[in-house]
Amino acid sequence: MTVTYSRRVADAGLGTFFHLLLRWKGSIYKLLYRELIIFTLLYYFFSVVYRFVLNDDQKRLFEKLSIYCDRYAELIPVSFVLGFYVTLVVSRWWGQFENVPWPDRLAALVGGHVRGADETSRLTRRTLMRYANLSGVLIYRSVSTAVYKRFPTMEHLVQAGLMTSEELRHLEDLPSPHNKFWVPCMWFVSLALRARTEGRINNDVALTALLTELNSLRAKCMKLYGYDWISLPLVYTQVATVAVYSFFLACLIGRQFLDPTQGYPGHEMDFYLPIFTLLQFFFYVGWLKVAEQLINPFGEDDDDFETNWLVDRNLQVSLLSVDEMYDSLPLVERDMYWNESEPQPPYTTASAEHRKPSFMGSALDISVPKEEMEFQSNLEQIKENEEANYSTPLLGGLGRLLGVHSPNFPRSSRVSLLRRRPGAPLSRFPLYLHTEAPLTQGQARQEGDPDYAFSTTPLYERPGFYSCPQTPIHCIPPAVPRPRPARRLYQYTEAWGFSWTKDLSLSVSSLGGVA
Repeated sequence: MTVTYSRRVADAGLGTFFHLLLRWKGSIYKLLYRELIIFTLLYYFFSVVYRFVLNDDQKRLFEKLSIYCDRYAELIPVSFVLGFYVTLVVSRWWGQFENVPWPDRLAALVGGHVRGADETSRLTRRTLMRYANLSGVLIYRSVSTAVYKRFPTMEHLVQAGLMTSEELRHLEDLPSPHNKFWVPCMWFVSLALRARTEGRINNDVALTALLTELNSLRAKCMKLYGYDWISLPLVYTQVATVAVYSFFLACLIGRQFLDPTQGYPGHEMDFYLPIFTLLQFFFYVGWLKVAEQLINPFGEDDDDFETNWLVDRNLQVSLLSVDEMYDSLPLVERDMYWNESEPQPPYTTASAEHRKPSFMGSALDISVPKEEMEFQSNLEQIKENEEANYSTPLLGGLGRLLGVHSPNFPRSSRVSLLRRRPGAPLSRFPLYLHTEAPLTQGQARQEGDPDYAFSTTPLYERPGFYSCPQTPIHCIPPAVPRPRPARRLYQYTEAWGFSWTKDLSLSVSSLGGVA
């Protein structure tokens, strides 16, 4: 059913898509030719009535009706409604394909963790994978018309070898009115637990891996069931359908070619074939037909999923993985690149042009002049470069060309990162950097105030100015937390008795004197 044309569009060239226009299966022509024929016949019916049946007074009335329909038909938001509707349908269609259950990973885990070469172990592995495939067949039978036609009753599943008569009896005896696609999954769990008890599964980690993958497979089956149960809102489908067909019903009258002698605007020429109206019908109705085909991909359209092929493929691959390929390994030998550190597989003549050197990165192609490769050892020069580029985020040459100037910063002969700034507290710098003159009493009082030290420092000289965002968060600088004064305790001395002290502990000698 699925129409595959990937090989046709592998290379983009002249007329690549043109060849696809000539295909019939799965094409828009096959979907649309009936509606297009009906629309064309109705259009010519009204045209013949207007030209040969109506009298002059009736023709003038028909012409007014035609102009009215042509004017107000454009108010129908066909493109808007169809665009959202088709987008939703396509995303839903791809979501259903992503949730198609594939048992390959589960088969690899069963073949790797359920050990044993005896007949019982082989029976266990094959039965586990048959249960997993049976769960997928039951959900396909519920949502796909093609699979249901293949297995119309549960007896057909027994005859096909997907389940046994005993399993069918257990399934039918289960008192549940709901879909029972999950029952084989529970049989899988019970059989896996038995294999763990018998030692065919070595440890609980392996058992957990099996059950986790089984739950993933069951979750995909449940999502397919949910997609089939919860369709797109019916009102949305109705709105899109009514919008398209009502628009072209109005076009049957509004797009008629009127008598040129009457002088109606836009009707200076008389044709019999409405080419652009037919193209518009082809695009809009074809767009709607795409949504109709993709809204349920488990049907029997040309582009619907090959569910019967999925049933056959999954059963064969899973049984091969756990039976014929169990512990099947070819002879392990050295490869032909055993002593080569850089293996180079050969190219054929047809593929030699596709051999390309390894991509090392786009920045490695940059050429830097030799004089600009030297490291700068003078920190003052680095600061000058930063100040020059501070207010010029563009390239230096382009900034100067546009007249963007840098701010004038004060220069200093000392290294700015180590120089103690005026008013800064002494504790921020090592003692050997304090080379200024002694401070006066008023300056010393300000020296101990951290708020004063912070506020007197210029903005561009504050730490982190060039690395932080240059837009201030607040116009007022944040207050620096003041140091908490130490607690004062009484201390006893022989000469003065008790006195205040900043020491947190009592002097041992004082305590001895008290004694």
